[in-house]
Amino acid sequence: MVRSGEDDGPARRSGVLAALNRLVDFLCWAAATLAGAVVLGVSLAVVWSVAGSALGFGGIRGEFELVEYGCGVSAFLFLPLCQFRRGHIIVDLFSNWLPARGRYGLEGLWEIVFAAAWLVIAWRFTDGMAGALEYDDRSMLLKIPLWAIYVPALFGAVLSAIVAIRHGVTLLSGRAIGHATVTR
Repeated sequence: MVRSGEDDGPARRSGVLAALNRLVDFLCWAAATLAGAVVLGVSLAVVWSVAGSALGFGGIRGEFELVEYGCGVSAFLFLPLCQFRRGHIIVDLFSNWLPARGRYGLEGLWEIVFAAAWLVIAWRFTDGMAGALEYDDRSMLLKIPLWAIYVPALFGAVLSAIVAIRHGVTLLSGRAIGHATVTR
């Protein structure tokens, strides 16, 4: 069960660090909103293309490229909010018997591991983006420069890592994260 308001997390404290935390929180929500707009845009393009084909006007050229790139971009833009809300799957077979501070420590450790994984993904995105930019790779039909697809995905991976580090540090210090505190 999730209980809200126990400790409203790092964003509710005062000072410069709190302002940075609020900025990170805002960026998570903004990225998810942008991802939703991308999904909506891709959906409308598909409907327009199918309807145009059915009515004899023809479809949108390269609609599958829009769907392919839009899904990839939106997935990585949704992930920071998922990390922020701690919405990833948690299997707590071994931690139910631990006291709260022990659970926080274990969860904090896993958040740091998650952050490391996000940073490896971001590193690989950076390498892929550099290669696409160097070779001027473009999509087949729409000629979209492929390096541009990496930018929002890289942003989502880095923002997810920042959120995971923030949560890991908070949990390792023995404090709850209010927006996703699990009660037992």
